[in-house]
Amino acid sequence: MRSETFAKARYLSLTTFRRDGRAVATAVWFVPDGERLLVVTGATSGKVKRLRRDPRVLVAPSDMRGRPSAEAIEATARLQDEAGTAATLAEVKRRYGVLGRIFFRGGAGQGDEVRLVGLEIDLDVHPDA
Repeated sequence: MRSETFAKARYLSLTTFRRDGRAVATAVWFVPDGERLLVVTGATSGKVKRLRRDPRVLVAPSDMRGRPSAEAIEATARLQDEAGTAATLAEVKRRYGVLGRIFFRGGAGQGDEVRLVGLEIDLDVHPDA
């Protein structure tokens, strides 16, 4: 189910975990990239704060409201540096066309009212390892 399932999806349900273990799911735009998924989000968002503490995530293709269309899989997310964020932002804008360019007008760190950070989600996770 790995990357081939995500290739056709337009939205991703990204679940991060609070300190007390409760799951928080969010629908996000993403770009499939081999066995990785790339996401751009606000640098001060709750999901980023949770990922700084715990890189473990669940991901599933979803509709725009975050309702999964397949079973979630375990993955690991990592925050990108400025160059990685810029590259991911360009890919998201390309994939989502006019909507992506409007939603993310400007770019990461270019005087935006919201600073952005890219996320790399590694689907090739082996929980038993």
